[in-house]
Amino acid sequence: MADTFKDIVPSILLTKKSVVTEENEKEYKSFLVNRALSYHMDCVPFANEMNKVPNIDPLLQYHYLLNTVRRYKRPFRGWQKRSTIEAVTAIKEYYKYSEEKAKSALVVLSPDQIDVIKKRINKGGLNDKPNRINRGNSTRT
Repeated sequence: MADTFKDIVPSILLTKKSVVTEENEKEYKSFLVNRALSYHMDCVPFANEMNKVPNIDPLLQYHYLLNTVRRYKRPFRGWQKRSTIEAVTAIKEYYKYSEEKAKSALVVLSPDQIDVIKKRINKGGLNDKPNRINRGNSTRT
């Protein structure tokens, strides 16, 4: 059984040994593999080509990527966390920065400062209302 990040992606990027067969092709998650490849600039066109044809057989997609992506050791690229995306969005809105400037500002700002920014740009809504436990003692007589 091939695990996506332990076997499949390294086989495409580095080892070039086929680990996906007809028996275990159901474990091949094309979205996850394409996303992992999209973090490397030289692999973006190949991942994009596979995104254009989502209904292709997983084994065909794997063999296409295995034989077209150039083999060499690439630096590790961590996946962006949801909290980081929310923080960048908050910084963009608060300071009117571009995406690139907001990402560079994120490195400088502390988590406390980011929380303050998120509170200041909060526009309210159903999920942001405080829970009222005690609604008052209104007794009618």
